[in-house]
Amino acid sequence: MRDPVAQLGPDLLATIVAATRQTTAERERRCPAIALAAQAASATPGGARFVAALRAPGRVQVIAECKRRSPSRGILRADYHPDRIAAAYEANGAAAVSVVTEPTFFDGALDHLRAVRAAVDLPVLRKDFIVVPYQLLEAVAAGADAVLLIVAALDDTELVALLAEATSLGLAALVEVHDGAELQRAVRAGATVIGVNNRNLRTLSVDMTASRRLVGQIPPGTVAVAESGLRTSADLVELGAAGYHAFLIGEALVTTPEPGETLGRLLDGARSASGGVGTTVRGVVAGGA
Repeated sequence: MRDPVAQLGPDLLATIVAATRQTTAERERRCPAIALAAQAASATPGGARFVAALRAPGRVQVIAECKRRSPSRGILRADYHPDRIAAAYEANGAAAVSVVTEPTFFDGALDHLRAVRAAVDLPVLRKDFIVVPYQLLEAVAAGADAVLLIVAALDDTELVALLAEATSLGLAALVEVHDGAELQRAVRAGATVIGVNNRNLRTLSVDMTASRRLVGQIPPGTVAVAESGLRTSADLVELGAAGYHAFLIGEALVTTPEPGETLGRLLDGARSASGGVGTTVRGVVAGGA
C-alpha cells in the first residue's frame, strides 16, 4: 500500500478534508444516520464539563492528547495504546484528554476514542477534521464530550451549522483558527472556545508568533487556547501571562517513553515558574498536529 503522507499535495488541509468526506460517506453507507442517532441517544455528552475544566481556577489545566501519527513527522509512537496513555495523563494531572480519530493521515480511529472513554473519567475531545453533522453523531456515540472545528476547513455556513448542531447535542466545540480573518469568522459564528494554532495545516509550517499576535483579538469571556509548537514550561508561563487559558502541546508528550510523567514534569515546571498554582498560567492543553 502506498503511503498517503508521502503523496501530499501543496495544500495538506484540502487533501485531508477531501479524504475525510470520502471516508465519512463510506461509514454512513454502512451505518445510516438514523441508526447512528439511535446509538447516540443513550449518551450524555459533557460539553459544559469540558469547558469548565478549561476555566477552572487555581491550577494548571491540561487536555493531554493521544495521537499515533503526524503528517509532519510520521509515526510518533509505534507501541500505541491510547487507553493506557490517557490513564497516565489522568494520573499526572490532566483535566481532559484529546483523542485523534482521523484514520488516513494520523492512524486514528473512533475505537481509540471509545477505549479512552472507558479508561478515564475526564472529559474527552474528539480531534478530527469535522466537516459534516454525521461526524458529530459519531463523536457522541463514541463517548466524546467535545469536538474540534477547524475554521479553515469550513465555509461560514458549515461552521455556523456544525457549531449549532454540536451545541444541540451537548458537545463543546474547540474552534480552531490560524490568522486574524479566521478568528473573526469564529467570533461571528458564536464560538466560545477558540484555539489559535501556530501550525499552518495547509503547509505544516509553524509560526510561533501567531498565538502572540492573535490573543488580543479574542473577545473577553472566550476560552483562549494556544496550539502547537509549545514544548517548555516557560512557553506556557509566557502565553498564560499573555491571556491564554490553555495550551496545545502534543508531540512533546507522545514521543517520550512515559507521556504521563512528561506531562507531570511540564506542569510542575509551569507551576514553579509562575510562582505557584494559578498565579500566572491559566491552563494547559496537550495536543498538536
